Amino acid sequence: MDFAVPGDIKDKLGELDRFIEREIKPLEAENIQYFDHRREHARTDWDNDGQPREAWEELLGEMRRRADKAGHLRWALPKEVGGSDGSNLGMAIIREHLAAKGLGLHNDLQNESSIVGNFPIVMAFLGFGTAAQKEEYIEDMITGAKRVAFGLTEPNHGSDATYLETSAKQDGGDWVINGAKRWNTGLHNATHDLVFARTSGTPGEGRGITCFIVPTDTPGFKVEHMWWTLNMPSDHAEVSLTDVRVPGEWILGDVDNGLACAQTFLHENRIRQAASGVGAAQYCIDETVDYANQRKTWGKPLSVNQAIQFPLAEYHTENQMVRGLVYKTAWHLDRNDHMAVTDQVSMANYRANRLVCEVADFAMQVHGGMGYSRHKPFEHIYRHHRRYRITEGSEQIQIRKVAGHLFGFLGKNR
Repeated sequence: MDFAVPGDIKDKLGELDRFIEREIKPLEAENIQYFDHRREHARTDWDNDGQPREAWEELLGEMRRRADKAGHLRWALPKEVGGSDGSNLGMAIIREHLAAKGLGLHNDLQNESSIVGNFPIVMAFLGFGTAAQKEEYIEDMITGAKRVAFGLTEPNHGSDATYLETSAKQDGGDWVINGAKRWNTGLHNATHDLVFARTSGTPGEGRGITCFIVPTDTPGFKVEHMWWTLNMPSDHAEVSLTDVRVPGEWILGDVDNGLACAQTFLHENRIRQAASGVGAAQYCIDETVDYANQRKTWGKPLSVNQAIQFPLAEYHTENQMVRGLVYKTAWHLDRNDHMAVTDQVSMANYRANRLVCEVADFAMQVHGGMGYSRHKPFEHIYRHHRRYRITEGSEQIQIRKVAGHLFGFLGKNR
């Protein structure tokens, strides 16, 4: 097994670094209020239900346009839509590399925004959409002309998605949807929403759930309010659906097989999320080591104290181990061995998400009052990555999967 970073990926990292310095850093400097201690307040329209300010999203849009023009934004997408067929290993290395640079316009995961884009909904359309749907949506989703949100979680159901209560009943050639969605991501400015509803079967069954493409201006589709979160601004809506009528051609994928759409790209998303956690954790470690070497207390550097040395050495060691697991698992995913390593994806995901939160918290502690302030980035890193311990499968869901394989309840016993 070769542990070296592939040459083409190493070249890509250098290309990205040069692009950031040339195109992104000057743009960031012109809009520094979104990245310094004012960041949360500058980004959030507090009087508009805590939604992102238009100027902030316009800046993100300009970043994406520049990245797309330079050939970076679509790197992970298939060549048929202008991408480079980027590998999972390549994306893991890139995501870690960008996160390790700290906060910046190049990679702000609060909005899942990066110069190398992650497009799970585009991948769902590529995998399950009809030719007409692909033609209508894919390019517009990449450029932002169409914005498609994702509505699976409900007020009474999160991880237990097969128990969702939103239903759709056929009426002639149409379907009529009734129900509610919570944490409906991207609804603050979405033109369409992917709504998952039960169309047959009974609660708890994976079959019988269908994915509908619903324009947000459809009668009966209502954004009730935005949920304010630990990390603001919020794009997470509470949505009610009352007799929402959609034609049959607005179904993504097959009737009764909508969970396959929801699970599309799941492993890749989780491993990329883990890679970002490794990068952000390394940033916190490196910044804290530098500070401890410079800061003097009682006439000597803070770094001479074992109470500072030992935790950082342990975090650094664990981050090295998680990085190895992330890379190895991404390498397996590129060989279409998804289900054979599904438990390892879960291992990497929950350990990286937990680790970056622990390291960010310790960085705040070592930096003292300054670490607790918004003049340092650690509180922002903590607030952002804390959500990943819940979303896309909580820690407990991930650990349950690992245990299922370990004890032989799921798949092959490891």
